[in-house]
Amino acid sequence: MPENASKVQRLVLVTGPSGAGRSTAIKALEDAGYETIDNLPLGLLESLMTVPRLSRPLALGVDVRNRDFSQSALISAMDMLHRTPGIAPELLYLDCQPQVLQRRYSETRRRHPLAPAESPMEGIQRELDLLEPIKAQADILIDTSELSPHALRAEIERWFVSEGAPRLALTIQSFSYKRGLPMGVDTVFDCRFLRNPYWEPSLRKLNGTDPRVGAYVGSDERFAPFVTKLHEMLDMLLPAYVAEGRAHFSIGFGCTGGQHRSVFATETLAQGLATRGWQVSIRHRELDLQAERATRSRFAASDKDGQI
Repeated sequence: MPENASKVQRLVLVTGPSGAGRSTAIKALEDAGYETIDNLPLGLLESLMTVPRLSRPLALGVDVRNRDFSQSALISAMDMLHRTPGIAPELLYLDCQPQVLQRRYSETRRRHPLAPAESPMEGIQRELDLLEPIKAQADILIDTSELSPHALRAEIERWFVSEGAPRLALTIQSFSYKRGLPMGVDTVFDCRFLRNPYWEPSLRKLNGTDPRVGAYVGSDERFAPFVTKLHEMLDMLLPAYVAEGRAHFSIGFGCTGGQHRSVFATETLAQGLATRGWQVSIRHRELDLQAERATRSRFAASDKDGQI
């Protein structure tokens, strides 16, 4: 290895059509230890290169929502990066079939940034035409048409997680004991010993991702020692699982309703493990189920009204 190889800054520009999974890819890179910046104006890229090099790789999300985005601007930015000493740039292009993009926009009811007052397909086609020259220059192209978010994360890790990084993928999830244990969970921790925000009227309809609920649960004198001991245990166990060749480990936090205490514990532990360099994904079973039901209700109402 060259003497200055460790001083080279790996930089990944992530782009592609809206709805192809750029946000998922950026999050996967962040969880893999990359410093990430989403929607950085291309005009600021050269200034960013003048700051001291980071000790970890950098990923930048770029798409048509950037105020100074254009074909020529992005191609010029890549040329500038290739001329910059100490920078190893790569262009990751996330592609997707137009019909799949249209379905995703239909499911989320979002307006396309290039066709806010028209059908999503109009904007999709304009964007694909705009990005065609950029797609041709991609160093890595991933077609997400048939990839779930989890599969896309796995593909990102395959391309961009270095061999020396922890390969154990962690899933941390919250759940309600009323609906039983999650399938496939390796270790479960019961959060019902913590005081319950449900009994506070102002917090009852919120969930553990809300700072007010977090402050309430976190103020329980037993919470901080609980998290500290969890980290101490996992600091010992996780490297041992890596040594045994395990690829995935799942941790569950349960409480009565799966809304408050288990959600906040999941978020807290996941953040702590991510700062330690582990690849962490989060799932809130009951919150996800509520969101899915709400989406189905909206679609059912629209079908009834003849709007789809």
